[in-house]
Amino acid sequence: MRGPLPMEGGTRGFTELLHEMGITPGTELVPGEKVPTVPEGTTVLAMRFDSGVVIAGDRRATAGSLVAHRNIRKVFATDEWSAMAVAGTAGLALEMVRLFQTELEHFEKIEGRALTLDGKANYLSRMVRNQLPMAMQGLVVVPLFAGYDHLDDIGRLYTFDVVGGRYEEQEYGTTGSGASLAKAYLRASYTAIPPENEAVSLAVRALVSAAQEDTATGGPDLRREIFPNVLKIDADGTTEIEDTVLQPIASEALETIR
Repeated sequence: MRGPLPMEGGTRGFTELLHEMGITPGTELVPGEKVPTVPEGTTVLAMRFDSGVVIAGDRRATAGSLVAHRNIRKVFATDEWSAMAVAGTAGLALEMVRLFQTELEHFEKIEGRALTLDGKANYLSRMVRNQLPMAMQGLVVVPLFAGYDHLDDIGRLYTFDVVGGRYEEQEYGTTGSGASLAKAYLRASYTAIPPENEAVSLAVRALVSAAQEDTATGGPDLRREIFPNVLKIDADGTTEIEDTVLQPIASEALETIR
């Protein structure tokens, strides 16, 4: 039986090497085993702006009806020119992020060049599909992926479904328990590809809007100084938006969005 398809250039992926050595993180549960209550994180989104893409996420993780964490991170740079955000089972999501970061670094060291943006999205799609046995048990991880495409000099973003389907979005994408609420806000507010500062503001406001109705999504907490994680990716690379920039945006959003 043939093994998994190699990455671009015929290189064996890092995860495939782990699998061959028998040390790949488990993706199956014992039949009949009860799924424990574990922390879950939501909501994340991404959108294009005129010279790149922003990707953002709230900071709350829940375990059942309880707030498990108030300041968990859901948005990560995966290399210099791309980033991903994760929603779903927190532990598995963070493991997926670390493996994907290592996978991209492994490819670049072996091949001497980075994967194309489409190649990165395709590989992430395979990783999501490999999680299907866990998803069938209720332990779901669904990412968003965004990056800067140097071939076309634009930002691109991709959404995924639970079986690994990959979809490029032309304007914005959302996932997580508050995804429909955040998307509804963006549908009403995103009328044209905006400049960077407007895109950052829209991202924060969409998360605040989702948090108004979805208890699993945490809005900005001014007292604790907890704000969404927001990254921008453009021709200069991946940059984290500072809390000093987000604080006035979050404060205004909390005042005006009901």
